[in-house]
Amino acid sequence: MNILILGSGGREHAFAKKIKESKHCSKLFIAPGNSGTEKLGKNLEISFNDFPMLKSVVLENKIDMVVVGPEEPLVNGVHDSFLKDPALNHLVIIGPQAAAAQLEGSKDFAKKFMNRHKIPTAKHKTFSKDQINEANKFLESLSSPYVLKADGLAAGKGVLILDSLEEAKNQLYQMLVEEKFGNASSQVVVEEFLKGIELSCFVLTDGESYKILPTAKDYKRIGEGDQGLNTGGMGAISPPPFVDSYFMEKVENKIIRPTIEGLKKDKIPYQGFVFIGLIKVGDEPFVIEYNVRMGDPETEVVFPRIKNDILEIFSSLKNSSLKNHNIIIDNKAAVTVVLVSGGYPEHYEKGYEISGLENVSDSIVFHAGAKTKNEKTITSGGRVLAVTSMSEDYKEALSMSYKNISKIFFDKMYYRKDIGFDL
Repeated sequence: MNILILGSGGREHAFAKKIKESKHCSKLFIAPGNSGTEKLGKNLEISFNDFPMLKSVVLENKIDMVVVGPEEPLVNGVHDSFLKDPALNHLVIIGPQAAAAQLEGSKDFAKKFMNRHKIPTAKHKTFSKDQINEANKFLESLSSPYVLKADGLAAGKGVLILDSLEEAKNQLYQMLVEEKFGNASSQVVVEEFLKGIELSCFVLTDGESYKILPTAKDYKRIGEGDQGLNTGGMGAISPPPFVDSYFMEKVENKIIRPTIEGLKKDKIPYQGFVFIGLIKVGDEPFVIEYNVRMGDPETEVVFPRIKNDILEIFSSLKNSSLKNHNIIIDNKAAVTVVLVSGGYPEHYEKGYEISGLENVSDSIVFHAGAKTKNEKTITSGGRVLAVTSMSEDYKEALSMSYKNISKIFFDKMYYRKDIGFDL
């Protein structure tokens, strides 16, 4: 099979590594890819939102399967675009159509879906700019801290958690009236804050049946002790040690099954990953959000634990035969620590040479914001590398990752030294 992966991050490098291991992989292409993926396949300098160009690439290279990494092309309808073209509707596409991608593309759509199918989530209401007074009254009915979520995609920056009521009202005004996040905050979901511990649950579905993949916990804040600004993720651990079979039974019965059944009842076809952001409050799971793709950096700890030939699993989505497969999971713990550019998630510089990668042993280095220039690997983004290790115990795996990080260098390199601190 000839495979095309869309995306350029650590998640896509992890996809590429797993796909390349499959006996069914003939040729592998990544658009646009990075310095890690180019060692596994051919990088294509095209945007994953340039659908006409993607179509011509698919035809030219006789592509059989497209694996979509990021949410943006899914929300923009890349799957639908391929389906509409008779020359391309033979493709296996890993990632849902635009209607289903609204689960991530619109927080309001997701909340209404959860309400309709009685899926546990925080108390909430959605407001537009002409409802600013009602929104402020609803804020007053909640207790601190206050959660504001831009309805649309805001590149991971659209969720604010604020301690002060006055600041919450001020930020709500900025989001709705001053369009702080552009069109993404033309509507804002205001919700109660749930206190508990977060985790990521991943499901693969062909629209009929589903398989639960390894769970993970990621670390979003830039600073140690979970302080400072939100990032795309500074590290992850799989499985989280606080997740047992009793809790997972609740997750499956109260959240996963009603989600898949709800999609069927709503006649929303779904083929691909469902990433359910959960919070464990006491012993009860609640949904924080849905995403319609794999997480990053969670993929870098989830995929190394899957022992199957991944192309056999992916291929089964096309003819709804996923139920015939069992996902085989490695019992070892996997951890990843993300190395970022100094200044990230705000202003940072690019173009610094990365050295020491050849000295890493017993860990996998997934490339993200890195590219090759003049035969050197240089930084090209905020999150640069993810260093993944596996061991019987997550603490041992962390110490392997940190040991290997000490061998890597680029100017202004930063990483959190406390991943797993709260476990």
